[in-house]
Amino acid sequence: MGFLISILDVAYAAESAGAACVLAESWNAPAPAAEFSKHVACMPAKYEPGRFYERELPLLRTLIALIDGLEFRPSVFVIDGYVWLGAKNKPGLGAHLFQSVGRAIPVVGVAKSPFGADTWSAQVLRGKSRRPLFVTSVGLDQGKAAELVSVMHGKHRIPTLLQRADHLARAAAGESE
Repeated sequence: MGFLISILDVAYAAESAGAACVLAESWNAPAPAAEFSKHVACMPAKYEPGRFYERELPLLRTLIALIDGLEFRPSVFVIDGYVWLGAKNKPGLGAHLFQSVGRAIPVVGVAKSPFGADTWSAQVLRGKSRRPLFVTSVGLDQGKAAELVSVMHGKHRIPTLLQRADHLARAAAGESE
């Protein structure tokens, strides 16, 4: 496989979580090159604004450990969330993920909802939606990251493969659809 994008997502049910990875060979790929998910029996930690990474990072690291066992290394991680939580670069989930992989693989954060009074992300409108996606990045220029998210496959606000990762994570968590 050549250039590989690793789209990571996590979902929670009452007493468990699911983590999913969708691998794509290009930003505009209509279908995954590979995908996998993992069920994690646990009592999810409570969500705390600005400390989301404490809840999600251990589950993302579980997925990355599975990827590490494969014959390739992703060129970029895409997560459902923020890399930075403010204009002064307060680290969010993506920045913590970047640190945890030795700053070796860029991370692009695609958030569906704004964090606070977001003035620092690149806002991307897709399809006919008037609601933007909030894109932040580390290891890759934020403007370039936003451009790449804008060309991802799908007619709707949420790109096809991000939706797929969300679906797989929810199914792995045991959440009803």
